[in-house]
Amino acid sequence: MKLLAALTGNLDQMLADEVRIAEQAVTQSIREATDGLKAELRNQIIDAGLGQRLANTWRGEVYPKGQMSIKAAGLVYSRAPVVVGAHGDGATIRSKDGFWLAIPLPAAGKGPRGKRMTPGLWERLRGQRLRFIYRRGKPSLLVAENQRARQGKRGGFSAASQKAQASGRGLVTVPMFLLVPQVTLKKKFDIDNASRRWISTLANRIADRFDEAERRGGNV
Repeated sequence: MKLLAALTGNLDQMLADEVRIAEQAVTQSIREATDGLKAELRNQIIDAGLGQRLANTWRGEVYPKGQMSIKAAGLVYSRAPVVVGAHGDGATIRSKDGFWLAIPLPAAGKGPRGKRMTPGLWERLRGQRLRFIYRRGKPSLLVAENQRARQGKRGGFSAASQKAQASGRGLVTVPMFLLVPQVTLKKKFDIDNASRRWISTLANRIADRFDEAERRGGNV
């Protein structure tokens, strides 16, 4: 007795459909995991109290861009890797020149375009020298002398006029920077665990999309 078997339909088309389903399943699963990891890392930064601006430095990309591929890959990265890495791993930050780290106080304000204020930048913008005050057992200070409180909503302080300095009325010395030898940052979130967790979901995500394609007759 002879048994004969034959395929019905177009074999090339069947194979092409399987490849298309595989490309969609892999690419969409990679994109889903990439977006999920990015969102989790952003939430970790917000929960740590580091703000939306730093959280938004996390970005995600899927390659090849704009295409479905069985070799798709996702990349999640931060545009502020040094800052994120310091908080993610914990770090001790010291001054580059071995002396002091200057931490701006609220009275120091911000530089142009929101740039972080430094003692040198403050002096250039204000045209005034800061005075060093050593405090034993406490952080030392850089202070601005002959300041007067601003009136109105703007608030803060500004250098007193020559007339005000001559009278001495309402003049105050305002701390602008704390000086410390180093700052220790504690580990505030876990990038590696989040990454491993999302990567571990990929196999099931891809398999689920294949099952979904079968139920829908070849559409993922």
